[in-house]
Amino acid sequence: MTHKKSALITGITGQDGSYLAELLLQKGYEVHGLIRRSSSFNTARIEHLFCDPHENGASLHLHYGDLLDSNALCRVLKLAQPCEVYNLAAQSHVRVSFDMPVGTADVVGLSVFRLLEAIREFEAVQHHVRFYQASSSEMFGQAVETPQNESTPFYPRSPYGVAKVAAYWATVNFREAYGMHASNGILFNHESPRRGETFVTRKITKAVARIKHGLQDKLYLGNLDAKRDWGFAGDYVEAMWLMLQQDEADDYVIATGETRSVREFLELAFSYVDLDYQDFVEIDPRYFRPTEVDLLLGDCSKARKKLGWEPKVDLKQLAEMMVETDMDEAARERTLLEAGHNSHDRVAA
Repeated sequence: MTHKKSALITGITGQDGSYLAELLLQKGYEVHGLIRRSSSFNTARIEHLFCDPHENGASLHLHYGDLLDSNALCRVLKLAQPCEVYNLAAQSHVRVSFDMPVGTADVVGLSVFRLLEAIREFEAVQHHVRFYQASSSEMFGQAVETPQNESTPFYPRSPYGVAKVAAYWATVNFREAYGMHASNGILFNHESPRRGETFVTRKITKAVARIKHGLQDKLYLGNLDAKRDWGFAGDYVEAMWLMLQQDEADDYVIATGETRSVREFLELAFSYVDLDYQDFVEIDPRYFRPTEVDLLLGDCSKARKKLGWEPKVDLKQLAEMMVETDMDEAARERTLLEAGHNSHDRVAA
């Protein structure tokens, strides 16, 4: 009988963490997730994973801990006994990083040193662990060349991007200095119906649905001309897994190879429900970054060749998928509001 593979995911309650947990459970892993203690439930994205039966014997376990606490990281590693660790946890909002640069640097940057060192100590008494670090296209920032690949120099334009660069080089250094199987996935923007509502794509699709259902009048945004390489998060987590199945650790750009502006995403999302975005969108200077990243476009040739990976969902399909999910949510919200009004009318009568 072969020993079941075990994986530890930090940031399991986030967009990427939930899709990765799904993938690993489908592959028969014992999945462990690191979550922070909160006074409110923050596990909505993974609730269905506890309910779904796993015929392959896969299981999901959550552990309280924090990337700021080295002792907690060591404890969870001993409990989970992982052969793979995926570090997806972060303060992941670029605009917010300008408001809290030191906190972002600690969680996004220094915490990777803590986690890598905890893994190194765990390896000394247990077994070899393969490590995945969620790096970001924001590291390229004011890119010196287009498209960006694994050799493109970094020029981060935000505290978030700076912290991600530190985490990237920490991963490379621990690989080269200690022989760890540690890989960076330089992921370009990836979205889904599980994307946080403060991120521009989800902010757009949620507004589209609420406007269509008469629950909202306007959508306020910043720079509509910023261009991004947008893919589907469900596709991108497969690339993470593939990196850790390679004999040698390495760094890979994961992207679609196509760039589209925020304005183009608006057109796709609003046109799906037969609306013109220009009738509803207004520019708000508060949403502009102090230093903007104008264009990001990834070259994932290496991942295609070495990992056999390629994106499956295009931007039009992605926008429609997100709008459909938010339309269902808006319909439920409207039904509840109407039920509340009707109840109030009956009481008044």
